[in-house]
Amino acid sequence: MKKYIISISLMIIFLLLMTACGGADGASGDNDEKQSNNGEYPEMTIKFSHNQPLTSPEHTGAKKFKKVVEDKSNGNITVEIYGESQLGSLREQVESTQIGEIDITMQPPAAVTPFVDDIKIVDLPYLWPTDAEKMYSVMDGKAGKALLDTLGNGGFKGLGFWPGGYKLFTTKDTEIHSPEDLEGLKMRTMASPVLINQYEHWGGNAIPVPYGEVYNSLQQGIVDGQENPLQTIYSQKYYEVQNHVIESKHGPMSYLLMTNQSWFKGLDDNVQSLIVDAEKKGRTAAREAIKEKEDEFRENIKDSGVNYYELTDEEIEKFKEKSKPYWEKALDTSKQMELLDKVKKAVQNVE
Repeated sequence: MKKYIISISLMIIFLLLMTACGGADGASGDNDEKQSNNGEYPEMTIKFSHNQPLTSPEHTGAKKFKKVVEDKSNGNITVEIYGESQLGSLREQVESTQIGEIDITMQPPAAVTPFVDDIKIVDLPYLWPTDAEKMYSVMDGKAGKALLDTLGNGGFKGLGFWPGGYKLFTTKDTEIHSPEDLEGLKMRTMASPVLINQYEHWGGNAIPVPYGEVYNSLQQGIVDGQENPLQTIYSQKYYEVQNHVIESKHGPMSYLLMTNQSWFKGLDDNVQSLIVDAEKKGRTAAREAIKEKEDEFRENIKDSGVNYYELTDEEIEKFKEKSKPYWEKALDTSKQMELLDKVKKAVQNVE
């Protein structure tokens, strides 16, 4: 009888202990706590640089990136955005990202090509669809990822292609309808061999001019024309010193959103995932913003009195046929040829 009472007492004590600890619910609570701890974000600051005006669609995307990161991390992670080339020229920002002084930067492929030659493929003329949604589908797909992966060779981590619009021609006194119309013209480009040789292939002459000196170079007649997307032509007022704007869509003025590779690899997995998610949302916001803004930019330029001309499908096809031999001519390695083939096949699948 005594043993029976002792056994009953021990059982009651055991049940009381299980209830106090929560039994099965308590085990679940421990797992929830562990999951919660894993979901916490360290306190840190991310330095994000770009070159565009603070009113630009790109900056709209950068602000969306900042909001997503800061909101989801409950303010533990702060994103400092430095637009308008506050942290140096395009090349200087790429260099600073490469050595880790800048964490994330948004730069055109032409500025990155000196560090990663393979990425020059993005700048090949008339390689990409002239429909923005089709172009985005290629850039966001396997072909685009293959191009972004090449950035690792320069110490970068490529996250995505951000929009800048299609490149257009502007000229003084010459309306462009075909490659032959570029003969003898001095066209400003970025200091990129692919862009410089592109004009030589078409029969024109390319002169590299720093971004900050383009307006004066056009005004003083140092160059006859230049290429840039609609928003840049509008925001930098190039149409004030040019009397022809030609919507040629001869290439995307895309921006590479990339990080310092070592910095990214050193982040906790949940921080990496957060940055990847924020980049996608920022990219989408930038694309939506540029779609909304371009009609406004176009109408304002037309209202200024300059001649605004959109190439016909037939004229675009002439340029494309002229450009095709240049694609392979501009490439140097078998790897680059493989990347080109991936892009060409992806473009064929969406057109």
